[in-house]
Amino acid sequence: MTFKLLAMAAALTGFTVTGAVIPGVCDEVSGAAPLRVAAASQENAPDFTGITNWFNSKPLTMADLRGKVVMVDFWTYGCVNCVNTLPHVNDLYAKYKDKGLVVVGVHTPEFPFERSASNVQAALKRHGIAYPVAQDNNSKTWNAYRNQYWPAQYIIDQSGKIVFRHAGEGSYDQIERTVAKLLNVAS
Repeated sequence: MTFKLLAMAAALTGFTVTGAVIPGVCDEVSGAAPLRVAAASQENAPDFTGITNWFNSKPLTMADLRGKVVMVDFWTYGCVNCVNTLPHVNDLYAKYKDKGLVVVGVHTPEFPFERSASNVQAALKRHGIAYPVAQDNNSKTWNAYRNQYWPAQYIIDQSGKIVFRHAGEGSYDQIERTVAKLLNVAS
């Protein structure tokens, strides 16, 4: 084996062991650090656009949600990392929905079979998802948020500003602390 092949094998082993992501090779992020938005660079949350179906809710807009804390969760049912986050998203919703939190799942398909409304509906039932879910088959809302990963969570404050971003699994305590702080309740 040449030195170049040994170096490549060592690098790939390092990526595998540490959970690092090779840009352009993996679109899903596992264990990625949260992408926080500094107070000075807070931006207005984009509206939901190009939604083909709404589940568990009438169509929502960011204007409708003003005054609430909102978590927008980009996911797709065929993504194992997304599925791993769903119990945490469900728990967060159950704990804070009566205190002012609105969770909106944005189901943006990665593969053609994930575009089926009946498949999405079955996934909602299978995972016990009761919060609103927007089906973003043409990635319009995904693009409006300039999102790049499944799963990804965006927390939006009561004034409609994105105050926290996270890509991948994990940081559940930090997400909950952010929500609790915005709602002014103990986590």
